[in-house]
Amino acid sequence: MNTPLESTWMPENRQPPPARPPLYTAAERARRDSSIWTLVQGILAPVQFLVFIVSLGLVLRYMATGDGYGVAAASVVVKTATLYLIMVTGAIWEKVVFGQYLLAPAFFWEDVFSFAVIALHTAYIIALWTGALSPDALMVLALAAYATYLINAVQFVLKLRLARLDVAVAE
Repeated sequence: MNTPLESTWMPENRQPPPARPPLYTAAERARRDSSIWTLVQGILAPVQFLVFIVSLGLVLRYMATGDGYGVAAASVVVKTATLYLIMVTGAIWEKVVFGQYLLAPAFFWEDVFSFAVIALHTAYIIALWTGALSPDALMVLALAAYATYLINAVQFVLKLRLARLDVAVAE
């Protein structure tokens, strides 16, 4: 016979977790699927990731060898520009799908973390423009921005996976 303490942790007494609501309502899914902004995001996300990979390689090359500062610095500017573009178009996409530009409940934490990504990328641009940091410090800041970007990208990929699982469950 199980004691009260044992019954709270024994596998046979576990309750299934509460069902997660789907990421999109039927109306939101219809708006998502019919919006040109979904296609725009679908194009910009891999483009931004490719820019990130190239820039990361250039930044790491500079950090390892001291060569190629100019091209590494310029690549971070290009990466930041693609980030701004995907953020603006993503906000428009959220408005079309969820009725608000940012912080829709379905993407709240991804958007919150995006603010950190944007803040670090913007800090890089300001530091580059003002000369506030040495080249090495700028590249460290770029790497910090890239680390946050990578975490944020994983958040969005996981959310895309949840959306696909919702469709699979519904079928």
